[in-house]
Amino acid sequence: MKIIDTALADCKVIEPTVFGDDRGFFFESWNADRYGANALPTRFVQSNVSSSSKGVLRGLHYQWPRPQGKLVSVLQGEVYDVAVDIRRGSPTFGRWDAVILSGGNHRQFWIPPGFAHGFAVLSDTALFSYLCTDVYVKEADAAIRWNDADLAVDWPISAPSLSPKDEQAPFLKDIDPDRLPVYVP
Repeated sequence: MKIIDTALADCKVIEPTVFGDDRGFFFESWNADRYGANALPTRFVQSNVSSSSKGVLRGLHYQWPRPQGKLVSVLQGEVYDVAVDIRRGSPTFGRWDAVILSGGNHRQFWIPPGFAHGFAVLSDTALFSYLCTDVYVKEADAAIRWNDADLAVDWPISAPSLSPKDEQAPFLKDIDPDRLPVYVP
């Protein structure tokens, strides 16, 4: 596997070694020893799968005070996947980075606890997988407006299909600082 740094020091893109022929392909989607040797998580407690149609945008979501790290990938289709550093005191606070994840490139994106996450579906449909480092806790669920001008995420779609939660999410500057994660060097 190959680990690729992003503009956000703690976020990583993982490219697995894929073995394939005219019958199909095989790759390891997670291996505790290999991931641990690369300072990636070795323990997940929840696995989620979502399906979305073209033009759907989910995010920007985070959990606080029960943050989740997420190892995300696309099983079928293609998405534009975004991580935003929202850790108070972080040298990259308010910055974002994005990666194309698809069933064809088999890439994974590691988004540590303390980051907001979202994605926009580029293909007709997308089957999205999340491995999470903590369980979902409804009271910790939070979101930031997808089109927050201060973040200026360069989404590849201008009029996405959004949930009511995402349509009404606050801008980052309007969130009480106590409702944001804290950067720990």
